Amino acid sequence: RTGIIFFEDRNFKGHSYEWTSDCSDMAPFLARCHSCRVESGCWMVYDRPNFMGNQYFVRRGEYADYMSMWGMSEWVKSCRLIPMHRGPYRTRIYGRENFMGQMMEIMDDCDSVTERYHWSSGFMSCHVLDGHWLLYEMPHYKGRMWYFQPGEYRNFREMVGTGSMRFMSMRRILDCWY
Repeated sequence: RTGIIFFEDRNFKGHSYEWTSDCSDMAPFLARCHSCRVESGCWMVYDRPNFMGNQYFVRRGEYADYMSMWGMSEWVKSCRLIPMHRGPYRTRIYGRENFMGQMMEIMDDCDSVTERYHWSSGFMSCHVLDGHWLLYEMPHYKGRMWYFQPGEYRNFREMVGTGSMRFMSMRRILDCWY
């Protein structure tokens, strides 16, 4: 069974609702959301509707007070199931937007692009060829994270709505299905 259950109050109390697939807007089902339980699979949860805003990665387990745990000021408003992936992981990263600048192909976790590849800064576009990835704005998997599925991402700035957006570390999403 695949699912994530959200509860209106901390410690799994109050009205609850379970999802087994993506939900772009939880407002019609819950007035608020302060805790969740992941029955199986891996999920991205977002603090705005339509898979926007800050993103958080959750896997099987209980999150009795996730807002305090993650320092969130808003409760979860949408969620996305990360599909199961078996096989290789491959992503091409580029130093500049629109697949320009230096290119590297990555097939495993990278805790610091600047240290591993001796780049002066992070990367600004990528092409995810295989697998599902979490990209972080700072080295060593720190700072805000974003979920990337297979596809072309020419301009991170447009995606995240900020100035010159670069990512500095990335990891594969593994072992989501039990």
